[in-house]
Amino acid sequence: SSKIGLNPNIGSFVIIKENSELGNNVDVENFVEIGKNVIIGSNCFIKSGTKISDNTKIGDRFICHQNVVIGSDGFSFHPQNEESILDRLTKDDSSTQKFVRVASIGAVEIGDDVEIGANSCIDRGTIKNTIIKSGTKLDNLVHIAHNVEIGYNCLICGQVGIAGSTLVGDNVVMGGQVGIADNLKIGNNSILAGKTGVSANVLPRKFMMGNPAMEMKKNIASYMAIRRLPKLKIKINQLSKLIDDISSKINKK
Repeated sequence: SSKIGLNPNIGSFVIIKENSELGNNVDVENFVEIGKNVIIGSNCFIKSGTKISDNTKIGDRFICHQNVVIGSDGFSFHPQNEESILDRLTKDDSSTQKFVRVASIGAVEIGDDVEIGANSCIDRGTIKNTIIKSGTKLDNLVHIAHNVEIGYNCLICGQVGIAGSTLVGDNVVMGGQVGIADNLKIGNNSILAGKTGVSANVLPRKFMMGNPAMEMKKNIASYMAIRRLPKLKIKINQLSKLIDDISSKINKK
């Protein structure tokens, strides 16, 4: 029941499940698994070991490097007794509090000209789809959580993690090891320097650095102030000693 376009190149031990569609000139390397009801456009290159789950939609000229997982379940759990996780801080014993798994029934939708680096993972949506729009490039070891939406022409470097339901605008650049909390908005044309930890919304056209993230100029000023602390401490100690000596002389008189 699956349909494969013209001029395919399909390697050994590839699995293509029912009702899936592959466009023209698709190159699928060894040990790739493509689930049910998957749509993949033309001129796509999918390297070995990649797993594409059911109901995924992928545009044209897609490049996917080794061992990528597209459409894995989101990390969605809820306390069994409906209490907040924060309630555990006030209890002596939380060993009996269990988590209930929340099923992911959404899918993943990927636009045209998207590239995904090796060993990256993109979770399917809980209800709505996880979306990566056209022109976006992901480096190796990137994790995109459930319900995340990434805009057009973004550049996301290695080991970036984006938590669930965060909306990333267009033309956003993220350096390596950036971490973004859930349910945030990252504005268009913003830049996040490597290792930036984002826990609040980022306005458009901002260059953010540090953890917690702040604008680049403020982050640099803060870092410079921290570097001056040892010298300031020496001066304060010297001043304190001088005050003590003066107080001692006054008391003697």
